[in-house]
Order: sequence, then C-alpha cells, then structure tokens
Amino acid sequence: MPKHSLPYFGQIETDNLDEYYDASVEISGNEISIDLNFENTATDVSELNKISNFISCIEKYDIINRGYIENDYQDADGDTVKFYVEHHLEELAPEDLEELIDLAAARSEQEKQLLLRLKLVRVGLYPNGENSFAVFDYSIGEELTDDLIVINTDEKGVLEHMTIES
Repeated sequence: MPKHSLPYFGQIETDNLDEYYDASVEISGNEISIDLNFENTATDVSELNKISNFISCIEKYDIINRGYIENDYQDADGDTVKFYVEHHLEELAPEDLEELIDLAAARSEQEKQLLLRLKLVRVGLYPNGENSFAVFDYSIGEELTDDLIVINTDEKGVLEHMTIES
C-alpha cells in the first residue's frame, strides 16, 4: 500500500485512510492539537501534499487569523470577537480574570488585554469536506471556558467564516 509522510502524523496509507488522525504539537510556544478528518477511505499524493503544505504553514495562518480577530474586534459591525470578550469580562469570576488582565485598568484596556490572551488551541483539517478546509479554535483558556472563537478557512488560509462555539 502506498504511504505518504505528513508532518506530525507520520506515515499515512493513501489507499487505507483512517477517518480521524490527531497529534499534539507546539506552535508559537503553545501546545495545540491538530486533527485530520477524512470522509473517504483513499486519497492521492496531491491531496496529501496540499495537507502537508498547509500544516507547515500553521504558524503563518495563526498570525493571519489574529489579524482577522483584530479586524472583527475593531469593526463596528463585527460582533463575534467583541461579544466573546465582553461576555467573558462579565461572566468570569474576578479571581480568574485577575490571572489574565489588570482588573484596575479601564474597560477598553481590559478588553484589549483579554483579546491578547486568545491562544490557538486546535486546528482541524477537513480535506474532502464540503465546507471549510481548516478550522482554527481560539480560547482564553480551556480551563476557564468552553467557548471558542472559531475561524474557518479554505486551503490557502483565507477566511470563510468566524463564529463562537462551545
């Protein structure tokens, strides 16, 4: 059976794919999980090369996504990031917040500080999915909240959709 090596996942049998693969990796100093989800039982080398190229650029896509997050926060019509930040400032206990931000700061400064605490926690890849190729999950802390800012992109890292999920 033909095999192809993918970063973090090792050897993948192109004619006998598992539905799900996962790996834990360090990206930009943070531990994240990457999962690879196939709908088909076989794929070709060109598809795996596309996946490999995407995986090798995750750090770059993280930087681009942070721009999308900042733009949504600054956009008067953007409601995803602003809602996420405001919700957590209101709902988290002060003892949890003080580990993340300066509680004595002005509200707008607290929002900016919390925004800087968003970290990439997961990347899901869906190479034969009908929707997005990649899903990036961001959190201020998985031990503090189940809520995530979720960024869906195409195979080139271009934003398709941003939302909040639990």
